[in-house]
Amino acid sequence: MLLDKIIEANPDDTYLKADGFDKAIIGVDTASGRLIYSVKKAIEVLHEEMSLEDAREYFSFNVEPAYMGEMTPIWCDDDYE
Repeated sequence: MLLDKIIEANPDDTYLKADGFDKAIIGVDTASGRLIYSVKKAIEVLHEEMSLEDAREYFSFNVEPAYMGEMTPIWCDDDYE
């Protein structure tokens, strides 16, 4: 898993994770130390438990706008078709 590789490469750094979305991690912003998540992959994670429409709505209202301080993860909108 990518998170394991990030932690292994930077063992002294601490990362703020979005619970339940480890599969959606696509990188780390080295300047800020914040994890970067794929919006598309996060919605896929939610879609495992709910309809696609509900997953998109849940993400838009409950996940993406959540602010957890200066280490809040970055959400990369990569859902291009």
